[in-house]
Amino acid sequence: MNRILIVDDDLDLCELLSKYLTGEGLEVETANDGNLGVERALSGDYALVVLDVMLPGLNGFEALSRIRSKSSLPILMLTARGDDVDRIVGLEMGADDYLQKPFNPRELIARIRAILRRSGAGSGELIATASPERFCAGDVELDKGTRVVTRGGEQLPLTTVEFDLLEALIRAAGRIVSREDLVKSILGRSFTPYDRSIDTHVSNLRKKLGHYSDGVERIKTIRGIGYIYAKPSDAAKETP
Repeated sequence: MNRILIVDDDLDLCELLSKYLTGEGLEVETANDGNLGVERALSGDYALVVLDVMLPGLNGFEALSRIRSKSSLPILMLTARGDDVDRIVGLEMGADDYLQKPFNPRELIARIRAILRRSGAGSGELIATASPERFCAGDVELDKGTRVVTRGGEQLPLTTVEFDLLEALIRAAGRIVSREDLVKSILGRSFTPYDRSIDTHVSNLRKKLGHYSDGVERIKTIRGIGYIYAKPSDAAKETP
């Protein structure tokens, strides 16, 4: 599946991106307002949604919230140039990535391909089939084959970024994973000191995972370096 939905009220931009992305082997559909975008995103069979923040009527944040309430469909937000507030809010609400306007179409396709690789969708060259693998850390179980995460038997609604982030941290449980490595492996781009996207994704993941039953935090911040997923045994040692 390689169908992409672009939700943007800029008709010229939609036409330009449609031609460019079609040339890259993607099937593109467009919607020019938030309500229609939400309707199509939830009813269509799309691999990813490109969603603009500034939309008439139902804005991009409201559209993102409605989609996220019912679907974990990958979403890339388009934000105004230099507007860090839009970027942070979008990521906190569950967007997988963001891109500031104006942008180079090559950068957009690079972001799209990175998200599709993470979600296992896209054209043949992006699909990687593998036998199911399961990873457990206390009451959290991650099934790579089905891309399902459960905590105490209850399924957690993770975005594609959050799933891959959790997998990377659980694989390295008890060891520090640098922010630079996470940005490169999870977000698929070079690390820059002022890009705090990975920190926002970690924060969202923490909220969904909660603490261990003894109150110890599962994902710990190693200031100036990165993060570490505490093993259940290590967490128990910290309990008074």
